[in-house]
Amino acid sequence: MSRRKRKLLIVSLFMAIPFAIAAWYSWHEEDRSAYIPGEQVEGLTARLDREVPNTYRGVRFKEATGEAGIDFYHYPHDRTSQLPEDMGSGAAWLDFNNDGWDDLFILNYARPLSNEVQTDSATIGHSKLYKNNRDGTFSDISSHAGLDLAVRGMGAAAGDFDNDGATDLFITTYGENRLYRNTSEGTFIEVTQQAGVGGKKGFWAGASWSDYDRDGDLDLYITGYVTYRSIDLTEEELAAEEPPSINPSTFDPVGNLLYKNNGDGTFTEISRQAGVQNKAGRSLSATWIDLNKDQWPDLYVANDVSDNVLYLNNKNGTFVDVSHLAHVADYRGAMGIAGGDWDNDQDADLFITHWIAQENALYTNGFIDTLQAGASSVLQFTDDSANHGLGQSSLDYIGWATSFVDFDLDGRLDLFVVNGSTNQYPDNPVRLHPMNDQIFWNAGRAQGFYEVSKLSGPYFAKRFVGRGGALSDYDRDGDQDLFIVNHNGPGILLRNDNELGNNWLAVKLAGQESNRSAYGAQIRLVSSGTIQLREVGSQSSYLSQNSSTQHFGLGDKTVIDTLSIAWPSGTKDVYLNVQPNTVVTVTEGETGFETHRVPKVSR
Repeated sequence: MSRRKRKLLIVSLFMAIPFAIAAWYSWHEEDRSAYIPGEQVEGLTARLDREVPNTYRGVRFKEATGEAGIDFYHYPHDRTSQLPEDMGSGAAWLDFNNDGWDDLFILNYARPLSNEVQTDSATIGHSKLYKNNRDGTFSDISSHAGLDLAVRGMGAAAGDFDNDGATDLFITTYGENRLYRNTSEGTFIEVTQQAGVGGKKGFWAGASWSDYDRDGDLDLYITGYVTYRSIDLTEEELAAEEPPSINPSTFDPVGNLLYKNNGDGTFTEISRQAGVQNKAGRSLSATWIDLNKDQWPDLYVANDVSDNVLYLNNKNGTFVDVSHLAHVADYRGAMGIAGGDWDNDQDADLFITHWIAQENALYTNGFIDTLQAGASSVLQFTDDSANHGLGQSSLDYIGWATSFVDFDLDGRLDLFVVNGSTNQYPDNPVRLHPMNDQIFWNAGRAQGFYEVSKLSGPYFAKRFVGRGGALSDYDRDGDQDLFIVNHNGPGILLRNDNELGNNWLAVKLAGQESNRSAYGAQIRLVSSGTIQLREVGSQSSYLSQNSSTQHFGLGDKTVIDTLSIAWPSGTKDVYLNVQPNTVVTVTEGETGFETHRVPKVSR
């Protein structure tokens, strides 16, 4: 067992002791006579096997990559047991041409670190932009668009930084980051140096846009991983599952970056002044999300083998670290972040993917509950993963991309998790161990989540070294689909073939006084007493970005009583009696909205 695995397993076991004691005490007090010595006790001495309830009607996903015209292979090389080669890459859904249909950008990792000069272009891993043809297929327009990039790509984040109505693109790399401005003519041009976001070489990971200061334009937070250096490995080290060259504990952490938008096409880096530099964290992901219901985006940072950090927005351009007070500063190997109101109690929760044997974390926000109980408005979370089917089900996996998503349109947020190992085969060190991806169905606040991967289509029986993943209803049939980036393997488009007949609503926002991308806007939907919340831009997944269109499942409900949008500018728009099964485009401050009705699809 490697140093990292031993260290993190000890930490995980130590953290699990209070939960085990509490579970034993609860069981012991309830029924002293039920225990038989040597018996496997569910949730205490045995793996928690949760049988899927009969009420689960099921959603299946079809691999639609080939028929959609997508041909992408990540990192077409033999790895050389160096950490930067193993961590990427991501993908982003964006409507770059404003036709109402999401297009797909996929980052690639061009070449091994040992190969700085490459003359054979066929062996370079190129990034790709696929234009949505609006018929279920895509066209590769990477070269024409100026995004046929040969970089050691990590993360992608799309946002309209200059408020011109065209979505721009930022990418992180092992090397220097890049910003591409959308010309609105089907092409992108690099503006990295002019915008003031270049010139910093490093091992950069996630990137997330937000108007954190609510001044009407998008700012940018970038996570830095480690200060990587090349290590000469002995034959014995090279033959290990985890040689020191791929163990992040070998390397020092590096600080993160916060670029404040100056409103003139340029940025100023202010992470230290704002208090979000996080120099002690080996950061992989960060997400902007309002956790204390004050309409200001807070910042949660997922760190690998170092404490995660929650920065609360002070509303004056600075942040305060409340990680320990809020009980979310866990020391595990954290990778991906999902943000959303999984229990429909009107405050945002967090889900974090972790390394093997550590359990993923479901941080349920207790803010609304404490307010309703008359207690002080202290932001505190409880890790409910073990109680709600997300803990032990993840022990055998290393999780990466993840997001809350209502796959079956029943009004409750489900989860996807992309898995893949960081350990290599000792007898074949050019390969990493593959793993299965997972789908979790949300059965409600009382029951929590059930893993339904085996019921969700043939893809979930296959194993890959998963990394990035992002959501979009690319075919605009009302349910959300998933694109997955597999390290040293094919990119996979999974089409959601939902035939349950549930109703839905999709909402796309355009800011006016607020930032044009409407990041930070909060949408509240009320239907027959059920309340659902979405926040635009609040899920960073892992190195990836979901579509900015927000989806709501309605089940058998046929009318939306109220649809309200709280914009970052402070204004609020409210619409009554909205019809379901439509895509609505809402522009800030307008009395009506555009609708696009989509007929129900039968496949």
